[in-house]
Amino acid sequence: MQSQDTQDITTSLAWWVTGPGQGALQPAPIDAAEDQSPTSAVTVETRFSGISRGTESLVFHGRVPASEHGRMRAPFQQGEFPYPVKYGYANVGQVTDGPADLLGRTVFCLFPHQQRYRVPQQAVYPIPDGVPAERAVLAANMETAVNGLWDASPGVGDRVLVVGLGVVGLLVGWLAAQIPGTRVTVLDTNPARRTQAQALGLEFTEEPGRDDYDLVFHTSGQPAGLTTALASAGPEARIVEMSWYGNAAVAAPLGEGFHARRLTLRSSQVGQIPTDRRPRWDYRRRMALALDLLQDDRLDQLITGESRFAELPQVMPTLLAGTADVLCHRIVY
Repeated sequence: MQSQDTQDITTSLAWWVTGPGQGALQPAPIDAAEDQSPTSAVTVETRFSGISRGTESLVFHGRVPASEHGRMRAPFQQGEFPYPVKYGYANVGQVTDGPADLLGRTVFCLFPHQQRYRVPQQAVYPIPDGVPAERAVLAANMETAVNGLWDASPGVGDRVLVVGLGVVGLLVGWLAAQIPGTRVTVLDTNPARRTQAQALGLEFTEEPGRDDYDLVFHTSGQPAGLTTALASAGPEARIVEMSWYGNAAVAAPLGEGFHARRLTLRSSQVGQIPTDRRPRWDYRRRMALALDLLQDDRLDQLITGESRFAELPQVMPTLLAGTADVLCHRIVY
């Protein structure tokens, strides 16, 4: 049964992108559940949310191409690209109203930055006991990294290079390094990334080195990183492109030795589960795996700062301006 408090309040403050490089805290409807019966919907009070700097920067600066407006919609997005739009997908909160088995539970939801919301029960994921709520904001990034590994199909003993060490790049390297016999090197032009890489047990470099890698992941979001990834791959190797550039043109160097070395360039995007896994995996099972994989204290290194929700209008422009040393920034409610 809904509490009186839940019945009386129909809107909540949320972060909205209101123009190119502009945003504000504005009211948004609490109810995003199509079926409002108590047995099929839950009300969540947000505790933390995480800023996905790569994608949210493209949204914030109005760089989502018109051709991708439909595919780029977040699960509970409100508004339309380019703006005004309520966008985000890394929300951790406590269930305050809903079925008895979820009441009081801490859950993850692919919901934007908003103080309170109501969604279908199947849209929330209980957080495992071994994962602090503060760390669970990394769940969407971990899901992306898992999907990238599935698309790449690394093997035992592979020599793996990850170019670009944002949160996703570091998680990809960390996952790949757990495959027996792999030699994983992670590369970034920012020397400050060495700290996080070494905390995760990864070999860090600022130079691409020899072109003998069996598998290369590109996660930098910069065309120069793709050039490095292609140059670093060994003969017949696969390069998995996990960066998304929005409406920016990218000059991929597909001349020189690209064809002679018979390289394979493959895209990876979390919006779809790889074809060979779809008969056995769905989105809910994949997210449950991502949350379970967060049970490692070393992953706290990927959260490099936090701010209060009320500070978002001042904080977001700085965070999304390309500050080099920021990884995941956590919002506290």
